[in-house]
Amino acid sequence: MSHKIKTASETILPWIIPLFFLILWQVLGSLGILSNKILPTPVEVIEGTIRLSKDGSLFQYIWVSTKRAVVGFFIGGAIGFSLGLVNGLIPIASKLLDTSIQMIRTIPHLALIPLVILWFGIGEQAKVFLVALGVAFPIYLNTYHGIRNVDKGLIEMGRVYGLKGVSLFWQILLPGALPSILVGVRYALGIMWMSLIVAETIASDTGIGYMATSAREFMQMDIVILSIILYALLGKLSDVLAVILEKRWLQWHPNFYKPKA
Repeated sequence: MSHKIKTASETILPWIIPLFFLILWQVLGSLGILSNKILPTPVEVIEGTIRLSKDGSLFQYIWVSTKRAVVGFFIGGAIGFSLGLVNGLIPIASKLLDTSIQMIRTIPHLALIPLVILWFGIGEQAKVFLVALGVAFPIYLNTYHGIRNVDKGLIEMGRVYGLKGVSLFWQILLPGALPSILVGVRYALGIMWMSLIVAETIASDTGIGYMATSAREFMQMDIVILSIILYALLGKLSDVLAVILEKRWLQWHPNFYKPKA
């Protein structure tokens, strides 16, 4: 019974503050303290959601944005992870590439939007490129430093037991770097949605950002708020998936290991 209560509390507690703000938001709006022209109430946002859901356009916008985010994340993540591994494992590669990568990293990738539009137009390539660019660097940094900071004692112990080359990498280096890599993944997921929001709002003809821009032009504040909430929920869902991966892949780690009752 105590285990069930603990599980229930762990599920409910994170949502107490968001629920409190939703209730407060609804009450202030109902009392007229918050004008619905500035901030529509949650009930009005729900009504707007139902209105858009009837013709299927809402689900189409969500699908398009999610697809862009996932494709950009995997492209940028693969590039960042690969560069992090190469530079972390090969000192000469680090000396050759790391400085250039750090210089490019300091350029705000969203400042490149005008250039990206000139290169790719407002099609899918532009959004995917911006998402991939934003995602690549946090994954690169955390992979690189994760590999570099693996306990040297573990590496020596692995060599004593006859591990070398690929076996040393899979059994010592990668598991040792994995906590840092997954931190980079969680951070990159936030940047993924931030990049997509800006890209879709500035130059798009479909997706959640386009929905928000169109609603703004017609002063449909409920749909604008819905767009913001959708991005927040998708971001939270991404983070939940990352936490699940952490618990699954880091079961051996003392901070994630949970003995069976």
